[in-house]
Amino acid sequence: MSETVIRPLAAADAPSWRTMWQHYLEFYEQELAPEVTDTLFKRLLSQGFHEALVAERDGELVGFVHFLFHDSTWSVEQVCYLEDLYVNLAVRGGGVGRKLIEAVYAAADAAPTASGKVYWHTNQNNDRARLLYDRIGTLSDYVRYERS
Repeated sequence: MSETVIRPLAAADAPSWRTMWQHYLEFYEQELAPEVTDTLFKRLLSQGFHEALVAERDGELVGFVHFLFHDSTWSVEQVCYLEDLYVNLAVRGGGVGRKLIEAVYAAADAAPTASGKVYWHTNQNNDRARLLYDRIGTLSDYVRYERS
């Protein structure tokens, strides 16, 4: 099996990232206007917004993770929200998702203003991903609500 390299997203990654982003949106049954995706990609490359890492095997992108640090009313330090995680179907179950999450853990531990706390959400029926999440995280008791 080829080695998986985790690295920051680069401008040259745009075509592969866009393809994976579209698959991610399809999984969650979402459609976004093209300008939203364009703006997101620009923000991912800029300082002070989200951070983005990609997983690469044999020169091909096979996954991504987007995360951000934010203040918390319950802590002096910032916390890290892992917002998006995607791994190509062909390599799922091969450790790519774990490597991406562990890279976020490492970034949270290294951030001078952060507490090291990382959290994320997923759909309750995302069974395959939850197999990994149950091994590397703790399922909380919180229920999420959204504005109607």
